Amino acid sequence: MTVTATARPTGIPGYSETLPRTPESVATARRLVRTALATWRLEQLADEGALVASELVTNAVQHARSAPIRVVVTRPAPASVRIAVVDKSRVQPVRCDADEDDEGGRGLALVELLADKWGTDPLPWGKRVWAELVVS
Repeated sequence: MTVTATARPTGIPGYSETLPRTPESVATARRLVRTALATWRLEQLADEGALVASELVTNAVQHARSAPIRVVVTRPAPASVRIAVVDKSRVQPVRCDADEDDEGGRGLALVELLADKWGTDPLPWGKRVWAELVVS
């Protein structure tokens, strides 16, 4: 496992890791988010951040058509964190309204509920799906 730390304009490093598009990568993404938040002393966002990472990575594992995926954790402002998952699929995620009997389909609705904002950025070769959490 290789974690990359890169300098950002804010002077605070971002953390990223390239992972296989497998269900086991969900746990690795959660650990990466928790580590970054602990380093930045933003532990109060750890539970929500880990859950957001789980949902974004699960979505990529289930729907992206290529491997690997990249998880990126950055700190755009002192009291916020951005969690992003990059994959090589250009298909945009769709937020579903799952019925109570459905076993899946709630991931992006949960991200929307937990995040202060979320969205997608098209890339020339795929997309980035991200969510931002802010200390309240």
